[in-house]
Amino acid sequence: MSLRLVEAIIPAAYTEELPRVLEDLTVLGVWATPGNERFAVVRILTATGNTEAISDALSERFDHFADFRVMLFSVEATVPMPEESTNNTDNTNNEQADGEADEQEQSKARAARISREELYQDIAQGAQFSTVYLVTVVLSTVVAAVGLLRDNVAVVIGAMVIAPLLGPNVALALASTLGDLKLAGRSVKTLLAGIATAAVLSVGIGIIATVDPHGPEIFARTQVTMGDIVLALAAGSAGALAFTTGIPAAVIGVMVAVALLPPLVVVGLLIGAGYAGLAGGALMLFLSNVACVNLAGVVTFLAQKIRPRAWWEAEYAERASRIALSLWVAAVALLLAAILLMQTI
Repeated sequence: MSLRLVEAIIPAAYTEELPRVLEDLTVLGVWATPGNERFAVVRILTATGNTEAISDALSERFDHFADFRVMLFSVEATVPMPEESTNNTDNTNNEQADGEADEQEQSKARAARISREELYQDIAQGAQFSTVYLVTVVLSTVVAAVGLLRDNVAVVIGAMVIAPLLGPNVALALASTLGDLKLAGRSVKTLLAGIATAAVLSVGIGIIATVDPHGPEIFARTQVTMGDIVLALAAGSAGALAFTTGIPAAVIGVMVAVALLPPLVVVGLLIGAGYAGLAGGALMLFLSNVACVNLAGVVTFLAQKIRPRAWWEAEYAERASRIALSLWVAAVALLLAAILLMQTI
């Protein structure tokens, strides 16, 4: 069982309220330590899937106090091992069954992922525009270009491990789900900077190097098929799940990179070598993949019940999600129509 330690700073005079605040939640242990006469430090051991509900309960009661803060820590091990526990609330009352069904469904979805706060912190870091980010884009572009030019699959996979475009794409999907315009703006800026850097660098490599447009690794990315669309949708879901379930991002980054980085590098190489027609096909593949990755990411976050804590923020996020889904679906539909049209010409 994956565990988290929830540490909260609350007013010292209110520690007696903790049993009431946590009475409907599943916890494995609660310890309160006086910090000084103003505040107390509370530590709560719980399963990973319960941290969001505990954080929300503490915030709802104490977040109007100046010193209030919640911190989440991953627990590698604990002795003795905790036993699997169930929710403290009895949900067997038939009269309440209909009203509790949705809450039970949301609880199951939360139990399969890390908390909203952890998720946001992890993903927001991937949307940061920095020198390190640009360097990783440059390195992955160079490695991918070498692999594509040599038709070396292993080298191309090496570029995918770096996966610089994973962070901003998943961050954009999360921003669309939460209706977070600030995170969305930062994600778009970082993503466009990465795309521009990879495109310019790969064009330069295409001008200098000898590009064989019929090489297997390059030519395969100049045409779009339904298999490519399915791959991009699967990559988007896998990227979102990597963050929500704590799977190492580098592992899923390989899959997302399959759909994003190589087609973009192929576009630049072919433009630099003077094969504009084939470059158009690779560009269509890249745009389709970006749309599919984000569409699948938003759907995955929604399926896992990622929502803001406050109800008014949740209403705004729901509208933003509907708009984002509509736009991404429309983009995928238009690109599919363009692909089918190109195939008939």
